[in-house]
Amino acid sequence: MSQTTTNDTAGAVPPVAAVDCSGISKGFDGVPVLKDVSVTFAEGSVNVLAGENGAGKSTLFKIISGQLAPDGGRLTLFGDPVKRFDARHAQALGVSIIPQELAPIPEMRVWQNLLVGQELTGPLGFLRQKKMIEIAREMLGGVGLDIDPGAPMKTLGVAATQMVEILKATSRKARIVLMDEPSSALSSRETEQLFRVIRMLRQQGACILYTSHRMEEIEQISDTVAIMRDGAIIRHERTKALTENQIITDMVGRQIEDLFPNRGVPPADRDVVLAVKDLRVSGYNSAVSISLRGGEILGLGGLVGAGRSELLEAIFGLRPATGSVTLDGKPLHLGRMTESIERGLAMVPEDRKLAGVLTSLSILDNITLPHLDAFTGPGGLMNNAKRRTSALDVLKRTRVAYAKLSQKVGHLSGGNQQKVALARWLVTGMPRVLILDEPTRGIDVGARSELYKLINDLADSGVAILLASSDMPELINLSHRVLVMRDGAIQGELKRGEIEQEAVLRLAMGRGSNAIH
Repeated sequence: MSQTTTNDTAGAVPPVAAVDCSGISKGFDGVPVLKDVSVTFAEGSVNVLAGENGAGKSTLFKIISGQLAPDGGRLTLFGDPVKRFDARHAQALGVSIIPQELAPIPEMRVWQNLLVGQELTGPLGFLRQKKMIEIAREMLGGVGLDIDPGAPMKTLGVAATQMVEILKATSRKARIVLMDEPSSALSSRETEQLFRVIRMLRQQGACILYTSHRMEEIEQISDTVAIMRDGAIIRHERTKALTENQIITDMVGRQIEDLFPNRGVPPADRDVVLAVKDLRVSGYNSAVSISLRGGEILGLGGLVGAGRSELLEAIFGLRPATGSVTLDGKPLHLGRMTESIERGLAMVPEDRKLAGVLTSLSILDNITLPHLDAFTGPGGLMNNAKRRTSALDVLKRTRVAYAKLSQKVGHLSGGNQQKVALARWLVTGMPRVLILDEPTRGIDVGARSELYKLINDLADSGVAILLASSDMPELINLSHRVLVMRDGAIQGELKRGEIEQEAVLRLAMGRGSNAIH
């Protein structure tokens, strides 16, 4: 196992490691998350931390960035042992972290957000606003971002917000930069801009630690790969010495022969379960009409900002819209989410931590709170035995890895949080329609395989599934049909046998030949 490269010249002094973890351990709720982690990373290098959700990557990041103190072991940064674990102290030592869940200041302008804490003032103490806007414009232009520095942060899309946050974090003379799934919301063009920033930081001597579940990124950007499994580093080698299959096998501890299950063909005579007619979503001018049969997986493709999430939210009742939505032949009142749930619509949103699960509550509460009426007996008394039995059953069916029902969902891995977000809709039976918005974003390959099988099994059971995904292999291999969106409109439809990456991208860019008018 190779840790870091050293100079082979006789008598040369090897470089001091930027990050040196020695025997680090950490646990939550009595469950060990990190177990005797010992690994070093060199300055001027890009190191991918690979592993399944729950392997301990984010916890290790939080310890290095001072957000958590380890239960045991020692952390050394550039040769100096860390004695105080505090986020501000870590930042002062040159550590910068870009978390998966962003925290911009929405009411601020882009230039204010970029330079917060680094404000320039004149002799009388007034802000040098013009100079700061000029600096912000240079920062954005330096990595090819066409963003107005005077725009409010709240007007930016997810991808643009991600890049601004990355620039903000890396502008503070950081010597150690931690990036947790930084490309999860970025297009291929925006990912290349991100890589430009990473290469610039490496040339400046920074040590970059980067988590990613995208195999092509690991090969393209990293110098070394450290693979974590069950809270331990099981391999750390130069990227060129590893194959994609080795990385995946080490991550999950088993071979994954077929990531995608065999896609069954729903009978052509199945009834239409969901019919959307002339639906105009607030903020878009186009009217959308779609139909979905029982057992069918209908994919929604398109670029970032195409309007897929907004359409799904409008169908579910979360977003204002006009037009009609019909479920099993009977109309749904638009904007009434409670009615949608009662009638058999279920939705797992794009941002599981904002709208999918309540991370501060237990697994039991997350799964059963939406269905408390089903567990309430005469006199309003809660049947806790029935509640626990139902929760245990659905957790087993969805293969959630957890320690106990009282465990907080926030202490689960991202993949298991996503399974809980899905399991809560299955605890009292099957939904008629399941809406999935980016269901595997930020989820490792092992958890993806299990979720894909679960989605396929639900479709085989007759559940109608509406799936929006930016992951092209996922969209192509799971869907029976794909509708491609652009600017809030359905640009075209691809049927079985036509669903290919080039066809999806052509429609998404407005260049397709089978657009729906």
